[in-house]
Amino acid sequence: MKIFSKLLSVMKKKVVISVVTIIAFAAFVGVVSYEMTKAQVTVNNNGEVTTIRTHAKTVGEVLANLNIEATEHDKLSHSKDDEITSEMEIYFEQAKQITVSIDGNDQDYYSTAETVGEFLKENDFDLNEHDEMSVKKDESLENGLVINIKKAFQVTVNDGGQEKQVWTTGGTVGGLLKDQQVELNELDRLEPNTAASLSSDTTITITRVEKVTDIVEEQKDYSVITRNDHTLEKGKRKVVSPGKEGVVAKHYEVTLENGEEVSRELIKEEVKQDSEKRIVAVGTKVIQNTAATTVSRGDDKVVETLYMEATAYNWNCATCSGTGRTATGYNVKANPNGVIAVDPNVIPLGTRVWVEGYGYAVARDTGGAIKGNRIDVHLPTMGQARSYGRKKVQVKILE
Repeated sequence: MKIFSKLLSVMKKKVVISVVTIIAFAAFVGVVSYEMTKAQVTVNNNGEVTTIRTHAKTVGEVLANLNIEATEHDKLSHSKDDEITSEMEIYFEQAKQITVSIDGNDQDYYSTAETVGEFLKENDFDLNEHDEMSVKKDESLENGLVINIKKAFQVTVNDGGQEKQVWTTGGTVGGLLKDQQVELNELDRLEPNTAASLSSDTTITITRVEKVTDIVEEQKDYSVITRNDHTLEKGKRKVVSPGKEGVVAKHYEVTLENGEEVSRELIKEEVKQDSEKRIVAVGTKVIQNTAATTVSRGDDKVVETLYMEATAYNWNCATCSGTGRTATGYNVKANPNGVIAVDPNVIPLGTRVWVEGYGYAVARDTGGAIKGNRIDVHLPTMGQARSYGRKKVQVKILE
């Protein structure tokens, strides 16, 4: 019995070992078979290559198994729904986050572009050659990169009356003028001032101001001195010394704005040549039984020739006495022709003369405005007097 029991026990042990062996073998075969049915997949994750064997059905499952989250901005070589095949190569590149700040306005972008230039082209940024960018187009695009862009605009610069359009990305008026190498002189005016900010509506106006000295030489009239001469017949004149005009140089400070004169100021007078007095002897000798002085029409002897400024008047003018009588009492209302008004210090009253463009006359009147080398000629009507105007005439003093 004991022997039988021992034999039975041994047999039971052998049966258990066989079953275990079979189960282990089956498990081994199953494992081998499971591993053999896996697909081999290569995943390139942002340049890091990993090869795996997987029973995943789709690309999306493979990415999930590798904890890779693919968004719409990322670059993926296959669709997430594509079925896995053996020896499949999956390429994945995560998009970089880029911040673009245009004139201070920030916006985030995602891109897998290699360079800044590719990124700008990819997103259709409208940039011109005058815009300023903080990075160069050939620089590599890195995650977290901030690209600052200043958009250029045009401003108008009016420099001394000459206008031109200038590109700028902002700043101040002074900065723009420095960039354009525009220099201001001490007297120049600038609007707006150098500290003013620039915008597309800005117009910069530069008024070029300069001051120059203009020297003008003018003739200075000589003075006329009359001396009574008792040896000379009354009413006659004799030039003792002819006189000479002087020359005065007047220095003017002239202000020019954009080349045009806007003001002038007399700052100095310099006598270049002194004038010499004209001395005239006036006769006082009275000759008895001489006829009354009349206007001559004959060939009279010319004592002296003067060049004088002549205007015309009529006895009925607003400033005249209205009586028709001259300073000597002569009635020009009844006898309107051949009468002139004079400065008695230059032409004594009663002197016979010949006036260019007027004819023969006698100095019979005076006037408050008639000083020096000036005369007034009397005309019969106010209309004729107004038409005469003012002119330079030759006056001949007759004997």
